[in-house]
Amino acid sequence: MSGSGERETWWGRAMGASGIVRIKSAIMPRPFGEPPRRKWPRPSLVFNLALLGVGTLMAAGAVLHRRTLERRFAELLAGSNAAPFEIKRIRNDLAERELDEKTLSAELDTRLQYARSQQSQDFYILLDTKRRQFVFKYGDKVVREASCEVGAPRSIQMKSGRHWTFAPVTGAFSVEQKLENADWKVPEWVYGLNRRNLPEAPPTVPGGLGKYVLVFSGNYVIHSPPPPESPLQVAKPGSFMVQESDLAAVWRRVGIGTRIYIF
Repeated sequence: MSGSGERETWWGRAMGASGIVRIKSAIMPRPFGEPPRRKWPRPSLVFNLALLGVGTLMAAGAVLHRRTLERRFAELLAGSNAAPFEIKRIRNDLAERELDEKTLSAELDTRLQYARSQQSQDFYILLDTKRRQFVFKYGDKVVREASCEVGAPRSIQMKSGRHWTFAPVTGAFSVEQKLENADWKVPEWVYGLNRRNLPEAPPTVPGGLGKYVLVFSGNYVIHSPPPPESPLQVAKPGSFMVQESDLAAVWRRVGIGTRIYIF
């Protein structure tokens, strides 16, 4: 009982020895002196509309990319005899990549040529740049598989003003030259790559690019590791380096015209 003689309900009592706590309602005013709760600013209407617009454009781009992919597939698959599971794998792989129409067309053509090679009775080379794998195949059978080093694309500038650009390469090619223990006159760009001054007479190194070298389009190569006396000790920029033992194992089966597929 209170001093006024009125009976108080349990929820109207202050905290006392009984341990009962007065319950505060959310609509009750804050106690005097308590700072207001911090409120995060709400995004403006313009910001929300801009965000919605960006999302819409991204969705439209994805739909357009998919339709382009389907259209190019319809055109290129008209005369293709590739196995259905290969077509599905190619479709899923390319659907995850953002490619312009020209690059997409080239990728599709390369992969479909590779798929057709699996039905043939020929030896050919597959270079997977993503997995960094060298695969030598006969039809759909793997003859030799090994890791490979992919030469990083480079742009090399000399003090003289000369420059070279080695771009990443993908596509379907053929072996143009097959070189073994060939003399290699060290080109100027190697000195630019190593940030060294160009000598008056660049040396010629026996097997300087590696014991085994396969040359294809644009003077790009697949080569084994260079010898210690060579100024190039890594993969040629834009090209591919495979261990000597792996190239030696397939060397007799590779010739001028052997197909190379680079993804």
